[in-house]
Amino acid sequence: MTVDEVMDEVLPDQLFYEESGGGVTFSGGEPLMQEVFLTELLQACRQQGLHTVLDTSGYASTDIITKVAPYVDLFLYDLKLMNNALHKKYTGVSNESILSNLSMLSRTGEKIIFRFPVIPGITDTTENIRSLKEFIVSLTYRQTNNQGVSSGGDIFEIHLLPYHSMAREKYRRFSKSNRLPGIPDLLKEDLIPLKQEFESIGGKVVLGG
Repeated sequence: MTVDEVMDEVLPDQLFYEESGGGVTFSGGEPLMQEVFLTELLQACRQQGLHTVLDTSGYASTDIITKVAPYVDLFLYDLKLMNNALHKKYTGVSNESILSNLSMLSRTGEKIIFRFPVIPGITDTTENIRSLKEFIVSLTYRQTNNQGVSSGGDIFEIHLLPYHSMAREKYRRFSKSNRLPGIPDLLKEDLIPLKQEFESIGGKVVLGG
């Protein structure tokens, strides 16, 4: 599709966006893998006064992040594993650019909601959660102080995403091997202790998202 074709689908619902306070969310897959098309779409939305959200893993060059950031109103930014070796093991790539890009976006004052997929035995370990909390607090403390914002109330927002196994049927249909067999699904209720843990360090915590 062309940019104009996408906008022809988006604009008829503009009244609903205005009434609800919503807008356009770019998700995937990874939208930043199509950065040229993404940038053009973001610019078109900005010209129409539409609120834009980018749902991303942050795995891209800093140049690409810098290019799209002026046209993004809100980043939904995934954080999975803080240990680089474990990140490589489970995702196949390093987390260095992911964390670097997030630090850059925080320094420049972009609005960010963190998203943390809670996977039993993988991302919910004591060490990973401790490192994740320390990293988020270091970003948000610096941002609130740099912007002169009061640290009272919630200083960051994080969405805890409970693991589910809905993809198992997809693996079967496409003859793909499931690399996470036997991991139990989580309910939102299972994440209440983790929710309280993030709330204790100043976060607004949403279960799901």
